[in-house]
Order: sequence, then C-alpha cells, then structure tokens
Amino acid sequence: MEITYKNDVMPPVDKIIELYNAAGLPRPTNDAERMKTMFQHSNLVVSAWDGEKLVGISRTITDWVWCSYLADLAVSPDYKESGIGKELIRLTRERIGEQAMILLLSVPGAMDYYPKVGFTKEDRGFIMNRTK
Repeated sequence: MEITYKNDVMPPVDKIIELYNAAGLPRPTNDAERMKTMFQHSNLVVSAWDGEKLVGISRTITDWVWCSYLADLAVSPDYKESGIGKELIRLTRERIGEQAMILLLSVPGAMDYYPKVGFTKEDRGFIMNRTK
C-alpha cells in the first residue's frame, strides 16, 4: 500500500461523500451541494489517496496566523490504524505553520484518539448549534 498525500487537489464531492459515509462522519452527505460548498469555503484540504481511491481527508478553516479549525478528519475504515489520520494532521500542522493553533470538535467515538496524536483536551469551549 502506497498512500499519496495531496493539498493541491480538491477531491470530487462524490468521493468525499463516499468516504464520509464509510467513515461514519456525521455530515450532510445527503446534500451534495452543501458538501461542495463546505469544501469550497475551506482554506486547506489535505487528502490521502491509494491510487485513485480517496482514503482520507482533512478539512481546515484558518486565518493562518492565530486560529485554525480542523473541521473534518475522515479515514476509510479499511485504512484505520495505518497512520493516515496522524499524517493528515501532521501535514495540516505543517501547512498552517507555527503561529496558528489547531482546534476541533470531536465526534464521541474519537475522543480517545486525539490525545494520542498531540491534542490537549480543552474544557473552555462553547458552541451555538446550527438550526438547520
């Protein structure tokens, strides 16, 4: 298995939706236009490929000098524990640089994962949930 990482290619929305559904990432995958817009308005997308197959992706919104929100991290279940998620985070960190923090909201099933890859649990956050 030879995984290729790219940050200069926007994967087709149908491949993104397929990956998110396989990974169980709760996103509006039944609305391709909304998914497409989510990615179009993101500053940094890093993807992992096994040949032509999209096997991992990270999506970040950032100002590059203070704050970065790692909005999505998804890895195909067939590639779990292969280091793809960790490498996507490393490449995201590398591209964002040292001035900006990276923060995220985790799905409940991944709460144990993020401390293993360098994140610190934070208890000072707040959320105003979407209404739609």
